[in-house]
Amino acid sequence: MGTREFIVFSPAYFIKMIKAENIHKSYGELEVLKGVDLHIKKSEIVAIVGPSGAGKTTLLQILGTLDKPSQSDALTINDTDIKNLNDKALSKFRNKHIGFIFQFHQLLPEFTALENVCIPGFIANRSKKEVEKEAVEILEFLGLSDRIQHKPNELSGGEQQRVAVARALINKPDVIFADEPSGNLDTASSRHLHELFFTLRDQFHQTFVIVTHNQELAEMADRKLEMKDGKII
Repeated sequence: MGTREFIVFSPAYFIKMIKAENIHKSYGELEVLKGVDLHIKKSEIVAIVGPSGAGKTTLLQILGTLDKPSQSDALTINDTDIKNLNDKALSKFRNKHIGFIFQFHQLLPEFTALENVCIPGFIANRSKKEVEKEAVEILEFLGLSDRIQHKPNELSGGEQQRVAVARALINKPDVIFADEPSGNLDTASSRHLHELFFTLRDQFHQTFVIVTHNQELAEMADRKLEMKDGKII
């Protein structure tokens, strides 16, 4: 008889990080999301692909609490019911539990890499000494130890995006949402960035939800979801 191999999963893998059920979003007469259901586990890396206009970014913004659904049956992140939070509580929850990485790094040009990374920590009223210490550690982890005092215009595109990743990590969020994070990078930098997400997941156990047009990079994810006409197909 042959031997049978068993895959052992960490208990955390079975914890649900995101639950979204029957998510609808309309802008006037235009229905962008048409009843999306989505469950994502803790420490899972999920890629969302699909043509332009499929609703990918709109879904990401709703999951990331940057926008509200027109209708939904459930929307929870790490067992917190997002629908029941007022604007102040939602803003506090977002800053503490969610990190964002965008196609355009959104770094403030007048601040250094270190200062940009620290901003979410300062907004969360954490101590300056603690935040700066952690920011330096993250930047060093991301291979930017010699770029800490550089401003964005002194960095390459790949370095700018890694600073944006560090900024997303500074408050130790439960989940990171990335909207076309490698869209402005060359092929080598794109691959390096996506490989970095796996390293970060293994190191810090965060959940990643990534919208991308890059099918090759999407295949690297634990799970790939395809959207078309406002639905996951």
